Amino acid sequence: MSTVIAIAGESGSGKTTSLRNLDPKTTYIIDADRKGLSWRGWKKQYNKENKNYLQTSKVDLIMQTLQSINDKAPHIKVVVIDTINTIMVDDEMNRAKEKGFDKWQDMAVSVWGLISYAHILRDDLTVIFMAHAQTERDEMGFTFTRIKTSGRKLDKICLESKFTTVLLAKCIDGNYMFETQSKNSTAKSPLGLFDSFEIDNDILPILKKMEEF
Repeated sequence: MSTVIAIAGESGSGKTTSLRNLDPKTTYIIDADRKGLSWRGWKKQYNKENKNYLQTSKVDLIMQTLQSINDKAPHIKVVVIDTINTIMVDDEMNRAKEKGFDKWQDMAVSVWGLISYAHILRDDLTVIFMAHAQTERDEMGFTFTRIKTSGRKLDKICLESKFTTVLLAKCIDGNYMFETQSKNSTAKSPLGLFDSFEIDNDILPILKKMEEF
């Protein structure tokens, strides 16, 4: 069983930048946003020639890619899908003229199926789902941050329930970090995995810590 985690956060909170120290030789990035990566020199690290980069938001193609990596690319140890939100929004826009609730049901099944499939890949593979977050405020002023979804069906399902680790990316006073446990959010991690509720914005040592856990 593979390791599957989520990294959520607002735009500009450092989600993609946290990947900067991963080894391109063992990492495959599926860029659903089709916006590229966020550090200098990334195009030389991740590209079609290196066979470690794909731009698509189509779930069928993403699942085919995951299967191919699982079966035919044992050197790949980390797959990043950036972001799950673009997958949902692109599906919504492509079916915008369709009436009825079937399209929302189809989207929920598709996204849920993608995350579920990521869990049954080989043991030495880690799949990271990037996600945009949204913060809601109730009438009493209480705020709560969670993964942003498209459609009420996915809201009811709660995508976070599919992950044992959900890191919330934040930028506080110019410092980029991850929240590892709930502080008015759906951030969570296994008991004892991290020593602090706030850790540095670097996915490499996080994955090493998870491997040792």
